[in-house]
Amino acid sequence: MKRIFLTLSIAFSIAAVQSCGNANNDSKKTADSINEAKAPENMDDNDMVTTPVAVNEEDAKFVTEAANGGMAEVELGKLAQQKGQHADVKAFGEMMVKDHSAANDELATLAKAKNITLPATLGTEEQKLRDELSKKSPGDFDKSYIEDMVKDHEKDVKIFEDASKNLKDADLKAFVDKTLPTLRSHLEHAKSVKDKLK
Repeated sequence: MKRIFLTLSIAFSIAAVQSCGNANNDSKKTADSINEAKAPENMDDNDMVTTPVAVNEEDAKFVTEAANGGMAEVELGKLAQQKGQHADVKAFGEMMVKDHSAANDELATLAKAKNITLPATLGTEEQKLRDELSKKSPGDFDKSYIEDMVKDHEKDVKIFEDASKNLKDADLKAFVDKTLPTLRSHLEHAKSVKDKLK
């Protein structure tokens, strides 16, 4: 019975990922569901439906959260390069695209090795933020973007600090410990740009 449920759960999750056009679909939640179904602690010994993820469920959730956040930083960074008026905002956006693209690529390689499904598109909240920022007037964009970057990086630093203490997988922990100083630097940089825009 559990095997049938697992098969249906994976099939449903894959179908949900493929229907990215659906406005109610949250790619991060879908990825979490797929990873939950593949988590070793949720599979019976008889389950040969799919290869399990090579980490526990909590570690996999961190990966989807980090991937979703990294994807958002790149998308919002591109937007800042297009809509930003202040040179420092444009430069910050460029840094976000460069640094987070590199981190995203590294995380994607790790996720593939661990059989972790990543979000295919931005999560609902991140897409909503992108849409809201894209509608801002050029004068309002810079302040709103940088304020969001400060809040977002405060949140990211906290998530990564917690992950550094709590992750079980050594490879993921090494990624976190390597990435954390960059996130802290981004936070300080965002704060300094915010001060210039006052």
